[in-house]
Amino acid sequence: MKLKSIYLAVLFLSLTILNAKAQKGWINLFNGKDLKDWNIKIAKHEYKENYANTFRVENGVMKVSYDGYNEFDKQYGHIFYKKPFSAYLLKVTYRFVGDQAKGGEGWATRNSGAMLHCQDPATMLKDQDFPISIEAQILGGDGEHERHTSNVCTPGTLIDYNGKLFTGHCLDSKSKTYAGDQWVTAEFLVLGDSVVKHIIAGEVVLEYTKPQIGGGSVSNFDPKVKIDGKALTSGYISLQSESHPIEFKTVQLYDLEAYMKDKAKLDKVLAKILKE
Repeated sequence: MKLKSIYLAVLFLSLTILNAKAQKGWINLFNGKDLKDWNIKIAKHEYKENYANTFRVENGVMKVSYDGYNEFDKQYGHIFYKKPFSAYLLKVTYRFVGDQAKGGEGWATRNSGAMLHCQDPATMLKDQDFPISIEAQILGGDGEHERHTSNVCTPGTLIDYNGKLFTGHCLDSKSKTYAGDQWVTAEFLVLGDSVVKHIIAGEVVLEYTKPQIGGGSVSNFDPKVKIDGKALTSGYISLQSESHPIEFKTVQLYDLEAYMKDKAKLDKVLAKILKE
């Protein structure tokens, strides 16, 4: 019995070490097969209810679809990865497809987002429209107008931009416009509450600092959750459904928490992974 206990203890320790090592590299948040690591919250519906099969996986791609809707009716949705992160590089490959759902707002055409430092989705009320978070806004070109992607919007939050508190809702990046149904890869570097950088094609197209709770542009939330002035040092990651169909081919994350106390090591690992 003693030998068996020792064997099991060694096996458990070995698996723990292997898992810890695996977490130091890229983590595929989306496994290309199913949504088992994700939780859904759609406005006007209960937590974890995937109304009308809005979020689904087909042919290895995460799809946000509205073929089961009669009318969009401001049923804004978000799909959350199962655990929060503090410091990381998030990489998302996406494309807009098809036509906007009936009843979608004009501004929501070819509009989605990767929500950073989100509140726990379990704390969202049934009718809450957006999670308190920093939105890395994803926009697709409409074939006529300039529409930058990797912008920032602030539902229930505030940021510092160029050393000053930014109190508007959205701020444009300097990215080019990506029209049609082409695949686009966007990266978001988040280092706690110190700095956030939006990166497209290896170029930093937007940078801001000191994300915190505050401001408006979020409705029907629990006031106990919206603690204005609280620094956003960590949070959940979610992807949006805002009425225009979108597909996500990859959602990957490199956890940088282990490097946050050593700038030299952090700079070294960033120089490496930003080339991948």
